[in-house]
Amino acid sequence: MEKFTDRQIEIIEAATARIDRHGIQNLTIKNLAADIGLSEPALYRHFKSKNDILLGLLNYFMIEMKVRIGRLSELGCATAGVELKAIFNSQFQTFTDKPAVISVIFAESIFHFDRSLSNKVIEIMDLMHQYIKANIEKGQKAGQYSKLIDVNTLTTIIIGGVRLTILRWKISGHKSNLMKDGKAVLEGILKMIETNK
Repeated sequence: MEKFTDRQIEIIEAATARIDRHGIQNLTIKNLAADIGLSEPALYRHFKSKNDILLGLLNYFMIEMKVRIGRLSELGCATAGVELKAIFNSQFQTFTDKPAVISVIFAESIFHFDRSLSNKVIEIMDLMHQYIKANIEKGQKAGQYSKLIDVNTLTTIIIGGVRLTILRWKISGHKSNLMKDGKAVLEGILKMIETNK
């Protein structure tokens, strides 16, 4: 697991704040150095480039996500449906608190030609896919979810529905209520897949 120095975390947090306020296009080494009172050469000692900072932000989010969702599985939720809601509510809350993470994850076109950034976004998506797939497998095995739709297809449907909800929230300038809309989508999906108790 990647370790970050205190200064690197400070830079990542400052980059997150700048993206929140001004958008990812306004993130430059010059602006960021001014935000935290560092010279540009001093900032370059911690990160090689703007894309390196964005990669750090994505790595930092992914590490935090593993810890956060890992804790949820340790709690031992009553049903697979309760666990699924807990996983996504945790994500929605994180995105609501730090919308810049979504700005970076959904900025594929900006770093289209940077393989390391593209690969990191794919890694985050794959990790989420693993969590949801494991939840569905557990729910189907326990007879809590219908087996009419296979695990991989159901995982894609759930993640796709949630991703569209997050994208609409991002495009609206965070004016919609992600927690409320996300919960509604999940409740609808669970009504379709949960077996009658």
